[in-house]
Amino acid sequence: MAPTQPTVTLKQIAAELAEKHSKSKKEVETLLEDMIGLFGKNLKKGNRIRIPGLGIMQVRSTAARMGRNPATGEAIKIPAKKKVAFRVAKDLKESVL
Repeated sequence: MAPTQPTVTLKQIAAELAEKHSKSKKEVETLLEDMIGLFGKNLKKGNRIRIPGLGIMQVRSTAARMGRNPATGEAIKIPAKKKVAFRVAKDLKESVL
């Protein structure tokens, strides 16, 4: 079994940015929280969010479809829904690989 990957939190990112740009941690945390709030607000409106070097976020709709309950094999109807999709930018993808 592979070891679990460490998780970087928003607070840790804020602390790094605060140190790098000589700002307070609280100020940077507030800025990042506001940015995430704006992402949600714009996605809810149906807007795409493009961040150069990171990627594109957008809401996609999935159609209703038939599925199966794996435990019983019974056919069930899966309702249509919306989901947030993220497509990674080429630069980021290449820097990770």
